[in-house]
Amino acid sequence: MEKEGSKQENNPRIPSAVFVDDVDKFMEKTENSSVEDVLKRLDEQHSKYKFFEYNLITKRKRLQSQLPDLENTLEMIQTMKSHKGQQLKTDFLLSDDVYAKAHIQGTDNVYLWLGANVMLEYNLDDATELISRNIQLATNNMAQVDDDLDFLRDQFTTTEVNMARVYNWDVKRRQAAKTKQ
Repeated sequence: MEKEGSKQENNPRIPSAVFVDDVDKFMEKTENSSVEDVLKRLDEQHSKYKFFEYNLITKRKRLQSQLPDLENTLEMIQTMKSHKGQQLKTDFLLSDDVYAKAHIQGTDNVYLWLGANVMLEYNLDDATELISRNIQLATNNMAQVDDDLDFLRDQFTTTEVNMARVYNWDVKRRQAAKTKQ
């Protein structure tokens, strides 16, 4: 579901659940030979949505932890740019809650960890551009994950309603068969 109340009908990353409006017609289809098979298929679809949800929540948590680090890095680069040619006094993080006082000579370059034990040297302008681009990308990814989670909630609801409708249809069918006997 998109923001502002308009519904997102399709999502290229997540398959859509089709609402079963007429259970009688749905159960007459050749692929729906038994209620058990249909409920099993719907349950499998529900499990797939749970898997998607788990992956999206994991990605969201990773992005939420990544964004403050990127913003702190950008802030530090901007501080270094503003103190260009001057000595900068700072507290340097050694490990969790352990800091050391540091005096940093003004520099035009900064080293950035790129991941996978890779560090590269950038000039301050290029580093600012790279980190700003990464912040924008992470923010866009976060918005996409939020949209996907909203869409996924709709798919959960549709699948659960379909399961209930098929199950209730079967209960009514069995009750009708008992009363005929």
